[in-house]
Amino acid sequence: MKQTTLCYIDDGERYLMLHRVKKEHDASHGKWIGVGGKCEADESPDECMLREVKEETGLDITRWRYRGIVTFISDTWPNEYMHLFTADRWRGEPDMGIDDEGELAWIKKGDLPLWESGERETESRDKYSLWEGDKIFLRLLMDERQPFFSLKLVYVQDELTHATLDGKPL
Repeated sequence: MKQTTLCYIDDGERYLMLHRVKKEHDASHGKWIGVGGKCEADESPDECMLREVKEETGLDITRWRYRGIVTFISDTWPNEYMHLFTADRWRGEPDMGIDDEGELAWIKKGDLPLWESGERETESRDKYSLWEGDKIFLRLLMDERQPFFSLKLVYVQDELTHATLDGKPL
């Protein structure tokens, strides 16, 4: 399975997020996500996250937390383990025009659509289009009391069909 990282850079009120709009055949085209990418052969998840954040934003992360691992299973895209991070300290200012995959923007946490227990939509009608599984882990990330978690997300095409948090179905 491929290994990736995703980091949500947190200024307290907002996340720095990437609107994936520049590559037409991107699995996440049109979606808002954190910053990150594929791990290289000899990288740890931390090293990958630090490199990808630097490449995509120009920022040097100085404090971060490894928050969880997300297992993606899909009938359309390669399966992957995604290492999920938050960062709340960095050096520099984000270069909003640096990324070749999308456009960076600071998004207020309260403006993001989050998953509510027992509810699952197949298509987001919100201002910020997110994967349904992202709505689950963003809610977990926003809860500072939430310990490290393991989340399994199963997609059939673009529809989230099953989610398991720490071994328990949601």
